[in-house]
Amino acid sequence: MKKIISLIILIIIIGAAYFYITKSKGETQKFRTEEVSRGDIRAAVTATGTVNPVSTVLVGTQVSGTIKSIYVDFNSFVKKGDLLAQIDPATFEGQVEQARANLAAAQANLEKARAALIDAQRTLERNRLLYARNLIAKSELDTAETNEMTARAQLRAQEAQVEQMKAALTVAETNLRYTKIISPVDGMVISRNVDVGQTVAASFQTPTLFTIARDLSKMQIDTNVDEADIGRVRVGQPVEFTVDAYPERIFKGRVTTIRNAPIIVQNVVTYDVIVTVANPELILKPGMTANVSIITATKRNVLKIPNAALRFRMREKEEPRGKGKGASVWVLRDNKPKRVTITPGISDGNYTEVVAGEIGEKDEVIVALMEKRDKKGSVFTGRWFH
Repeated sequence: MKKIISLIILIIIIGAAYFYITKSKGETQKFRTEEVSRGDIRAAVTATGTVNPVSTVLVGTQVSGTIKSIYVDFNSFVKKGDLLAQIDPATFEGQVEQARANLAAAQANLEKARAALIDAQRTLERNRLLYARNLIAKSELDTAETNEMTARAQLRAQEAQVEQMKAALTVAETNLRYTKIISPVDGMVISRNVDVGQTVAASFQTPTLFTIARDLSKMQIDTNVDEADIGRVRVGQPVEFTVDAYPERIFKGRVTTIRNAPIIVQNVVTYDVIVTVANPELILKPGMTANVSIITATKRNVLKIPNAALRFRMREKEEPRGKGKGASVWVLRDNKPKRVTITPGISDGNYTEVVAGEIGEKDEVIVALMEKRDKKGSVFTGRWFH
């Protein structure tokens, strides 16, 4: 009886061992695959930028003084010629009055010089007649000629003095006129940098009192595109972007300018790309940060594969020899992986166009390798290249 029980136990052990060995040998690798499909692919260059008005005018002052009145505030719409602010004009009005008085004095001196010239001319003519009759000495005639020339010169000096006083009056009147800060364009006040009672000094640099955006219905985005991507950007390309204020809304624009001046920050080179945007609802505001996608290429109904398939590699011991060169993917055919060389096209970051290669629609490309580890589930063990 003991021999029979021992024999049964031995048979069970041998059977279990055989089952385990057979299962281990028959177990095949499992792959995570994705089907090759057709669809649209759009390549884009991503960048960040700042929303700004297309045209901004900085309004300053050319005279120094104290702000007496302010007539506009933030977001005020103004027309060309509207009064924005007033600098206390008292000092400048006094300068105008003084200049006018100086001009009047100069004009009076001019009249006096003219009268002196007329008198000198009469004396000269009379002395010439007397000298011709030998009634006076030659020295008296010479004196009369000198006096006439002096009076003529004095007249010209007084005429110049009058012109000088006129110019001084013009300057004083201009400075008085500059105490009124006038809007040079139609637009909206987006910045006010002064308050009533504040003193502004126009010395070496004109202070900015107001910033006026000419037309907020047309905005532009100043983006910084990396030097590695700038070669794909062209004027006229469509642009899509979002702003944090409206994360679910996609705005559209177009590239209008690619500036050649490099921007170098910590050895990183970027270029300023200008994107124009219509803003009829005035919801885009100056200073907003825009996440920009510049559409560089679009392909319709093309064969495409997931980018994960291009990054997947078999483990060294499992990868066949004669790997070849160029881009390739692993295709699962007859439950066996096969390496296929392809010619990739444009990519949208998730999928890549297949221009050429022995691969077709509905093929299963391998994106990851799976194998059993324990009862907890499966894990990926394929090598990925990023």
